[in-house]
Amino acid sequence: MSRALAASGRPIVFSICEWGSTRPWLWAPGIGQLWRTTGDIRDCWDCGNPARGGGVVHIIDLVADLYPYAGPGHWNDPDMLEIGNGGLTVAEERAHFSFWALFAAPLMAGNDLSAMTDETRDILTNREVIAIDQDPLGMQGRKVWNSGSQEVWMKPLADGSRAVILFNRGTEASDITVNWADIGLFPGGQATVRDLWTKTDAGVVSDHYSTHVGPHDVAMLRVTPK
Repeated sequence: MSRALAASGRPIVFSICEWGSTRPWLWAPGIGQLWRTTGDIRDCWDCGNPARGGGVVHIIDLVADLYPYAGPGHWNDPDMLEIGNGGLTVAEERAHFSFWALFAAPLMAGNDLSAMTDETRDILTNREVIAIDQDPLGMQGRKVWNSGSQEVWMKPLADGSRAVILFNRGTEASDITVNWADIGLFPGGQATVRDLWTKTDAGVVSDHYSTHVGPHDVAMLRVTPK
C-alpha cells in the first residue's frame, strides 16, 4: 500500500491503523506518516479496558513512553479527539487537547462541528495550543516529574522554549510547581512564562513557576529562557 500511494504521484498521508498491536512505532516510519498507538479512545476520562485504549487518561499513559519514536513525518496517533461529545468535563477536555498537542499528535476533531458550544469551539481553536502541536521541531513531549497526582510534562520547541503541562491527575485542586532544572533550563535562571489557556503572561520568572490547578485539569505554559 505504501509503495502504491507513493507511485500515484500525489501527496497522500498514509495512516496505519492496527491499534498498536504490533508496535508500529518500531517498523512504520518510512512506510506511513502516522500510526495508531492504542485501541480506540472512549468519550470518558477513566473507563474501559486500559490495555486496549479506554478513556483519555488511559491513552495518555499508554502513549507516554513512546516519545522517542515521534518526529517530522512519523507520528504517534493516540486516536481522535473526544472534545464536545459530552462525556468529559470542560477541564478534562482542556487536558485532553493539551496532551494531544504536547504529543505532537494529529488533531482530528471527533465531534459534530455544526453543533459546538462556545466552550468546545474555544478549546479546539486555541491557536497557541495548536502551535505547540505544530511546532516544526516535531518532538513529542514527555513526563519529567511527578509526585502522587501532581505531574509536570515538557516538550522542547524549535525556538529553544519549552511547552509545559502542569497536570493534576487527582480529584482535589492543588498547587503544582515546575522547576527550570526539570525542563532542561539553567537552575536559578530567568524565563518568561505564558499561560496558553488563560492567555496571560506571568512576566519574567526565576528558577521555577507555580500555579493552582483544578482536578483532572492542566495549566499549559510556554516557558522561554531569557
